[in-house]
Amino acid sequence: MVKLLIGHKGSGKTKQMIDLANNQAQDSNGSVIYINKNSRLMLDLSYKIRVICMEDFPEITNSDEYIGFLYGIISLDSDIETIYIDSILKHANFQLEDIPGFLTRLKDISEHYDIEFIVSLSADKEEMIGVDFSNYEVLN
Repeated sequence: MVKLLIGHKGSGKTKQMIDLANNQAQDSNGSVIYINKNSRLMLDLSYKIRVICMEDFPEITNSDEYIGFLYGIISLDSDIETIYIDSILKHANFQLEDIPGFLTRLKDISEHYDIEFIVSLSADKEEMIGVDFSNYEVLN
């Protein structure tokens, strides 16, 4: 399952995502991964959550490379329950037009590996042309 948190900057997506991740980490038997642009949120997240800072991987510059990066994370840990991706439009030079294909690929990965993805996007639904929202759960 791929779940989305959408809305413009300042709408509370990151706070909601942190709360979801911390609550899940308390009860989780598997791994919880939180991917963020930088290490700014490290102290807000539970020590049980694996935090990945994309600034540490500047060579990842497009959605294909980002998907490969996700496969690498998945290959190293077969117990992943959820991967949180905060502000995807700030990672790897993503543009709004990349999002429909990226979400479709995430959905396929989710179904194949039984991993939940929660992705935040700084955009309104109307701006996300080509996204079939019936395939995703919008959390806000």
